[in-house]
Amino acid sequence: MALCISKFRMAASGSDKAQLIKVYVRFTIFISADLPLNDYSLEMNRTTLKNSFISLRNAIIPILLALQAIFMPTPVKAEDYIQCVPFARQLSGIQIYGDAHSWWDQAEGVYQRGSRPAEGAVLSLPGYGPMRLGHVAVVRKIIDDRTILISHANWSPIDGRRGKIERKVIAKDVSPHNDWSLVRIWYAPIGKLGTTAYPVNGFIYPAQGNNNAGRTWASAKPARESRPPNRKLFDRRLKAELSQVADQERPASSQPRDLIGELLDRVGS
Repeated sequence: MALCISKFRMAASGSDKAQLIKVYVRFTIFISADLPLNDYSLEMNRTTLKNSFISLRNAIIPILLALQAIFMPTPVKAEDYIQCVPFARQLSGIQIYGDAHSWWDQAEGVYQRGSRPAEGAVLSLPGYGPMRLGHVAVVRKIIDDRTILISHANWSPIDGRRGKIERKVIAKDVSPHNDWSLVRIWYAPIGKLGTTAYPVNGFIYPAQGNNNAGRTWASAKPARESRPPNRKLFDRRLKAELSQVADQERPASSQPRDLIGELLDRVGS
């Protein structure tokens, strides 16, 4: 046993990961086994001796696991970033799944749609150029008839990384007829509105119901057919972050709702 402990100290001090694992396994097997008793140990009660080994094992294993976490930490996954779809769904309460460009068609007959912004509504963009999967954002405030503030995710690279949340940034209507069929959106790397004017499907309003209420529609359509969502669960950390952000962003006057749910789709925008 002294030899095992000595080897463990040498492996830990030398930061030899492979040797540390080997010693860990051998030591665990050693202290877990029913060891044969020699003449000296016959004087001790077998149960007492075994309990002593178990207590020692239970004391050592947490230390070994802690050292394993230090020397061999779990790498951060590259896919751990927030997509626009789960963020918009969490914040708005609109329960639509699938790629962002499919939201406009999926909302038909389920949610009201229109061409004018409203607080809490989802701004829907079709696929356009490199943004082939579309984009969705939530209207947070109306500034004037051509300017709104939106909250959304995975738009601007921030600190060199995509998948970040931007809160209450400017989106501006640049359509010739002020019908919100074209918008420019704040782009963090340049500190102002982006230069591209994106076509707009329109706005999806949180209240469910018949959408034949005399509203006008923006003319843009999604670039391709909707596809079924890939049923892949987001990890707990992503759920917690989405829930926290949604609680901060949600208007105080809204009724409490369970908006966490399962974030089941994989989106690319």
